[in-house]
Amino acid sequence: MELDVAELEAVLKRLRRAQGQIGGVIRMIEEGRDCTDVVTQLAAASRALDRAGFKIVATGLRQCAAHPAADGAPSEEELERLFLSLA
Repeated sequence: MELDVAELEAVLKRLRRAQGQIGGVIRMIEEGRDCTDVVTQLAAASRALDRAGFKIVATGLRQCAAHPAADGAPSEEELERLFLSLA
């Protein structure tokens, strides 16, 4: 499955955001910050990762619907498994 450039940029943007948030969580823990702040930041990173994963799965679903017999395209079962792994 290949993402088009615009979709790939959106996924990369979300992953970079999550990367920054995780770095922030590490710094917060090292600095002894309040656990509420740490958990809030960790939840934001988790959401960013989830959204990146959902974007990739959604792209796969669109591609499979448009080109159901394409070689290398994930099967419906594979896409379902991937989708459920994010839930």
